[in-house]
Parts: sequence; structure tokens; C-alpha cells
Amino acid sequence: AAELEYESVLCVKPDVNVYRIPPRTSNRGYRASDWKLDHPDWTGRLRVTSKGKTAYIKLEDKVSGELFAQAPIDQYPGIAVETVTDSSRYFVIRIQDGTGRSAFIGIGFTDRGDAFDFNVSLQDHFKWVKQETEISKESQEADTRPKLDLGFKEGQTIKLNIGNMTTKKGGAAKPRVSGSGGLSLLPPPPGGKIAVPPIPPPSSTAIANHVTPPPVLKSSNTSSADILLDLDAPASASKAPAPATTDLWGDFTSSSAVPNQAPQQSNWVQF
Repeated sequence: AAELEYESVLCVKPDVNVYRIPPRTSNRGYRASDWKLDHPDWTGRLRVTSKGKTAYIKLEDKVSGELFAQAPIDQYPGIAVETVTDSSRYFVIRIQDGTGRSAFIGIGFTDRGDAFDFNVSLQDHFKWVKQETEISKESQEADTRPKLDLGFKEGQTIKLNIGNMTTKKGGAAKPRVSGSGGLSLLPPPPGGKIAVPPIPPPSSTAIANHVTPPPVLKSSNTSSADILLDLDAPASASKAPAPATTDLWGDFTSSSAVPNQAPQQSNWVQF
């Protein structure tokens, strides 16, 4: 797993000053006013990187990028990086070489914003380390807990009820037999309308009662008064039928007359 880890850059600051600091004589914190702030011992570039859960403060040359010193950090805040009591732009770090020797030096930033970015990059990294540790611990605890077995035991079955339908295993649905004729009709769909039966055609008797009257031949010598007298004649013909040769409208009035209804006296012929 260590071989698969890669190094990522967390913060880069182009200007940083390095100071030699006097040894600590008491348990009180470091003070930047005890250093020679006007005369730094070294000036270069600072990079904060991470590889796995460990962060590294690297002091490098501005031009060549050669490593001047390196400080590995396992936790923050801690002994590897400490702040001074009289300023927020200066820190004390513990540098180490490959042989295991270590020393404490002071670093400082000219811009207060650079010091803030340096501090936040370390805080964010170790906050992520804390979350990863908690997640791995929870996963280990979950592995040790007894697992819930949701599988079916031997011979165990379940029964499903889908609405009001009940079927047997291997059985087929029985056909629905109608009451007459041996034909089964499906019920109408919900909300459907029943078809209205068609209206039967009119009978031959009704058709016979609506015979178109023959055209009346008018003569030039007949006046309008004679025509009205001829049309009024069938009203009295209901009692005694007239000969067919004398009244052309007799058959039509006899067929169209309504039974059991008294004839109406009018100057117009009744159809």
C-alpha cells in the first residue's frame, strides 16, 4: 500500500525566511522577538506536500529547487510545528535528515496571508486524516459484527396474495361458462356505454298512408272559386263515398282520414 501512495502538493510559498533560534530554557512558548528578524540565516521557497497520512514541509532553493531541509509532520498541532506567542507570521518546525538527527529552526513569512495559507493547508490535511481513520475504524467494527442472514432456510416457503386472485401450483384458470348457448361474453369495460338498439324501419302500412297525390290538371276555364269548392267537397264525402270518376281526391282523403275523429269544418282540405 505504501508503494501505491503518491505525493501531492498542498501549498507553495515563494518567499520564506529561516532563523536559528536559541534553545528553550523553560516550558513557556517561543517568542519571535528573541530572534534576529532583520538578518535571516537563509531565504528560499517553501512547499507543503503530503504522502499518505504524513505531511512534509520542504525548504528548497528558489532557482535550482535543491532541498535545503525537510520536516515530516505526523500530527498537527504537535511538536513538529509550533506557533510563537507574539506573532502569527512565525513558526518553529523540527527538521530531520536521513540519519535520524533533528533540529528546531524558526521560519517566518513577510506576508500575513502566506502564513494563513500555510496554517490552513496543514489543518485541512490532518482533518482529512482524522476522517479516514474514523471510516476505517467503522468498517473494521462492521466486519466483526455478526452478519444478518436473510436467505431462505431449507424447506421454507412464502405465499403471495395478489388482490383477490388465488391460484394453485400447476393449475389452469377455469373458463367461464355462460347461461345460454354455451358462449361466454366478456363484461363491458368500466365506464362503458350500452349501445342503443337501432330503430326499425317504418312498416308498409305507414308508407302506404303517405302516398303522393296526383297532380291536378287545371283548365283555363276554371276559376279560383271553383277550385276551392272542389277541395271542400271531400269533407262531406266521409259519410258517403263519391264515385271515383267524379272526385280525383276521394281515395287520398279516405286513406289519410284518422278513425274515430270528427271532421273539421274548414275551407282547407285536411291531409
